Amino acid sequence: MKLKIGIYWGAACGGCDVAILDTHEKILEIAEAADIFFWPIAMDFKYDDVRAMPDGHLDAVFYSGAIRNSENEEIALLLRGKAKAMIALGACAHIGGIPGLSNMFTREDTLRRAYIESESTDNPGGVLPSERTVNDGNELELPRFYNTVKTLSQVVDVDYTIPGCPPASMQIYSAIGLIADGMLPKKGSVIGAGDRALCDECARTKSEKKITKIYRTHEKLPDFETCLLEQGFICLGPATRSGCGSRCIKSGVPCRGCYGPLDGITDQGLKMLSALASVIDGKEEQEINATLDTVAAPLTTLHRFSLASSIPRRKKV
Repeated sequence: MKLKIGIYWGAACGGCDVAILDTHEKILEIAEAADIFFWPIAMDFKYDDVRAMPDGHLDAVFYSGAIRNSENEEIALLLRGKAKAMIALGACAHIGGIPGLSNMFTREDTLRRAYIESESTDNPGGVLPSERTVNDGNELELPRFYNTVKTLSQVVDVDYTIPGCPPASMQIYSAIGLIADGMLPKKGSVIGAGDRALCDECARTKSEKKITKIYRTHEKLPDFETCLLEQGFICLGPATRSGCGSRCIKSGVPCRGCYGPLDGITDQGLKMLSALASVIDGKEEQEINATLDTVAAPLTTLHRFSLASSIPRRKKV
């Protein structure tokens, strides 16, 4: 029998859905193996269609995106009950992703910036979205906007993870194949990614060179042979799981950490801080601090994708 799968996005950009389509001709094989019972971004499905399903009706749900509002959470809980396997698809569902950077601000800060202060906004009345609005006798209800962005696993039980921003398309294809063949690994496994640090598959030359300054990518043109960290760029390769094929690094862009930490690493950003300390040139505290002072926005640089799943998790307010 063909698999029954659901696909949904929470707080995300839609890139994971595009990654599914980017399986190209392999999508025909996916169609042979599975029927899609829910994918509202691409087909005309309603939430009531899912509510009408018996529990465990879906073999697997691929949920991309973080939990940013009450709708994200409600549908995550709903789909968890209908799915035999819940799969966190992509960095946002896995570790919070870019939406998790909003945890540096309060709910009020975020709304004010988006609807009042942004350079492209024309809102002289300072009107902010409200959960309920009545217009000509009709009531409109919007999801509750949360103060804190959460990962999928902070809301529901997650069986498997496919990391990446977005995941490599063949990871998604492979995951569906594993489900179809009944060969899924043990619960909690990361599917389609490596079990070593990204540095282990990086072809760039490493020479244990020390650095005295951190550069942003617009400040210096990197060469394509030397380790980017040893050139003074924050590259999260030492703290990030392999499996992406070093796509960014091969393009001359430092790794930003979207594949998340390796097993056993509690905090990806703190792991990277340790790696950064090993390449700083200087023995005196003043010298080391002078180099660290050149890191722009250290918390959100080291936790670019993982802030919502980190030990700090959010700025204290």
